[in-house]
Amino acid sequence: MPRPPTTPVSARNPERSRERILAAALKEFAAKGFAGARVDAIARRAGINKRMLYHYFGDKEELFKAVLRRKISERRAWGDALSGDPEETLPFWFEAACKDPDWVRLFQWEALQGDWRRVIDEEQRLEGAARGIKRIRQRQERGQISAELDPRHVMLTMRSLTMFPAAFPQLTRLITGKSVYDPEFQRERMEFLKKIAMALRPSSNGEKSADTEKT
Repeated sequence: MPRPPTTPVSARNPERSRERILAAALKEFAAKGFAGARVDAIARRAGINKRMLYHYFGDKEELFKAVLRRKISERRAWGDALSGDPEETLPFWFEAACKDPDWVRLFQWEALQGDWRRVIDEEQRLEGAARGIKRIRQRQERGQISAELDPRHVMLTMRSLTMFPAAFPQLTRLITGKSVYDPEFQRERMEFLKKIAMALRPSSNGEKSADTEKT
């Protein structure tokens, strides 16, 4: 007796297909950048046909936007769950960068291949940067970060401190003699970041000066 035709996985579970496409796209964009990535390669990696990919995401740029928005949304949720204390957030974001090198490579390719003066999905990402700066100002108001520091440069410095070792693993090895993925290096780096976080706090002299002005 002949078997009934099976329904493709993508038709049975569109959400699962979208997740597979996004995961495959992140890998392809991280490996080759936006310009070098190929939609047919993403479709093969996801185990679907290219027509289905276009059905879900339209074109390569829309797919790239979807990857960015998904990862940014994920990180926004993580940030909202943190206390905001740099002693916690710096080690957390460093560990996140080490666990997700594809995300770091995505930014490297974007800087190398694109016109960095105008990036894909710029409006959404500017809004995200503005939220991050606002969060730093709130930390300054709570006394977690010195109010003397420009919040824009604080944010840029925190990104640099946490992403640089994963972005430039060769320099990490040349400078420290250890791989960024070496657990010992990661422990050392997290302890160092905690000390840096303490340096971002308001100085005791500054607090005394502010108290003196009020009296």
